[in-house]
This record gives sequence, C-alpha cells and structure tokens, in this order.
Amino acid sequence: MQRANRLSGLGAIALVVLILISLFAAPRNSILNSGSTYNRAADGYGAWYAFMQEQGTSIQRWQKPWDAIKAEKSPVTLLQVYSRLSFPVITSQERAWIEKGNTWVILGAQHPVTAAKFHTMQQSSFGDVKIATRRRYAKGEGKEVLLGDRFGAIIWQKNYGKGKVIFCTTPYLAANAYQDYLSNFKFLADLVSNQNNAIFVDEYIHGYKDADVRNQESKGDLLSYFANQPLIVALLQTGVFLLVLIWAQNRRFGKPIALETPVLDNSEAYIQALAGVLQKAESTDFVVEMVGKEEQLQLQKALGLGEMLLEPQALIDIWVEKTGKSSTELATVLKLKSQKRPMSERELLSWLGKWQSIRNNS
Repeated sequence: MQRANRLSGLGAIALVVLILISLFAAPRNSILNSGSTYNRAADGYGAWYAFMQEQGTSIQRWQKPWDAIKAEKSPVTLLQVYSRLSFPVITSQERAWIEKGNTWVILGAQHPVTAAKFHTMQQSSFGDVKIATRRRYAKGEGKEVLLGDRFGAIIWQKNYGKGKVIFCTTPYLAANAYQDYLSNFKFLADLVSNQNNAIFVDEYIHGYKDADVRNQESKGDLLSYFANQPLIVALLQTGVFLLVLIWAQNRRFGKPIALETPVLDNSEAYIQALAGVLQKAESTDFVVEMVGKEEQLQLQKALGLGEMLLEPQALIDIWVEKTGKSSTELATVLKLKSQKRPMSERELLSWLGKWQSIRNNS
C-alpha cells in the first residue's frame, strides 16, 4: 500500500512538472504578438524594424504606457500596429497631444469591407505596394488620401493643429510576409520619417514593458505575476484535484455504474441485412427500381407536383419549365432507371450521384 502511495505521489509530481514546463516552454507567438517588431513570424514587423536600422534611421521601441509619451519635449512619431482590427477613437487628451506637432500612425483601423479584390497592387512613388484587404475608408472632407483606389482609401491622414494622424486599413502593410516587396517597407518608412521626428514603435500594446514599468505595475517577479493572473486559480484547482486522486488511490467515489445495453434498431438492422444480400447477389435492379421511384417522388414534391409518379417525358418538361436548366441529366437518370440491364457498382454510384445533383438544383 505504501509503495502504491509513493508511486501515486511521484506521478502527481511528474504531472505538475509537465504542466509547468508546457507553460514556460510554449511559444510566445500569439494574437497579442502580431505586429510586434520582436516577432519573426509572418505577421511580425521584425524585418521592417531591421530595415529601418540598416537605413540609419533613428528608431526606438516604446515599452511604456501611452500617457508616458506626453513627457517627450520634442515632437515624436508614434507607430502602432494593432494585433487585430480595431476602431481607432481619438480622445481629447490624444488630440491635444497631436496638435502640438506629434504624428500618430495607426495600422489596422477597422472599416467596412468593399467589393475590391483582396490582393491588389497600389501605385505609389516607391513602386507598387501590395495590399491584402478588401476594407476601404470612404473618401471625405478633411482627409488626405495617401494610398487608395476607386473603392476608397487604404491609407489616409487627418491633420490636427500642427500634428496629424495616419490611418491604414490593414495591419500587415510592412509585415515580415512582405520582405520581397521592398516598396511596402519604403512606403511605411516614409510615413513615419518624413516629419523628421523621433520615431517610436509601440511595443507596450503587444505586452512588452520596461523593467521600471513592470515594477510599478507590481509585475516585477514571477510570483507576483502569477498572483495577479487567473492562471493561479487554475493551478490551485489542479493541485487540489491531484491531492484528491492520490487520497482516493485514483478510484471513483460511489458504486460502479452498469453500462446500458444499446437498443437495437430492427429497421436499420433489416435494411443492412437486405443490402448485404443484394450486394452479394449483384442484384441492382431492385435497388434501382425502389430508389428511382423514391427519388422521382421527392423531385416531384420539390417541384410542387403530386405524389403520383409522372411519365418521364412529362416530368422532364415540367423540370425544364420550372428550373430553366438542361434536361440532359434528368433524362439520363430516368432512362437508366427503366433499363433492364443490371448496373455495376460504379454505374450505380454514378447514378445515385446524378440524382443528388438534380435534388440540389431543384
């Protein structure tokens, strides 16, 4: 008994270790990480960030709350790549910050889907820019279209005092997936650098925070992080559950429940037995006759006709009149139903498939 208890305890410890390893070793790529310059996946911006550094552009990752950027004395350009499409709302505080000469670039502004093609090549001064979205913003007053087509604007800007906000309907304008389209990289680079401001890429919205910010938000160490997450509740529940299993020696409480005997469907059993006999006897004429009558009856009901089987030509004429479709396929299945020669298994399956196609088009 003691040996069994020790084995149960070791098994529980091993399970807990596996859970912890899976939590810490799991990939960090998630929806929140989409659009991050730390992300090397197709939806990340690591390649574009490296491109900007290679060009000698002064660019930094911003890993603080938005309110902290107001302390910057010189005008800045803040680039935000949303992890998912969102409706951007400019608050009064944000507008006051923009009016001082700051620029805010937002990629992933949600707007309605139009009739435009999903993949398009948009002309720009840097060459063709590849866009993968049907979303467009209706052109209106007070907005300058920077990239768009006859369906609406893809990238546009709106001025507020000395500053401006630039919107884009796709968050993937210069994602890693577009490394072969240098025009995309150059176009975004021009959007954030033509004001000669200090350029910041917002990583705070992707979950990256400076050490002082983490300490201020009481998330400076691992224990405090788990203490503030719902995950700690799940771990505690798992621990209690494992203790119960160990105490009960992995046995259920209460009396065992007897399994119920499944109820036999006599009709289904009869049909399966009959089908087996007909298949072995290679007697398809009976199947064709019975199924053909039922299929024709169902078709007549779909066409609003009675339950008395019509002559083949009469049914064909009504089918053409009501559906406007060709009578070839219907005439074929009706002809095969009346033939005396037994069908092969392949011909029978093809015949049933044609009936199904006719039902779907009726």
